[in-house]
Amino acid sequence: VRPEHIDISTTEGLWEGTVGVAEHLGSDTFLHIHGIPGCDPMTVRASGEVELKHGNKVFLTPRADQIHKFGPDGLRVA
Repeated sequence: VRPEHIDISTTEGLWEGTVGVAEHLGSDTFLHIHGIPGCDPMTVRASGEVELKHGNKVFLTPRADQIHKFGPDGLRVA
């Protein structure tokens, strides 16, 4: 899942984590989220107007139509 294909919320979602670093870069903010099993930290791309900071609890949900699956050989599975 690419960073821009993950929805972030402060109230509900599939995975719960904590903001480690928030990189405010103008029109985008990159959030490094800790506590996600199998992917720690997970990077999420959000709007530049997001007001999250270190220590905030967040919930993440990947956009199902944007999930890419790969087999043991490293090739994408259709």
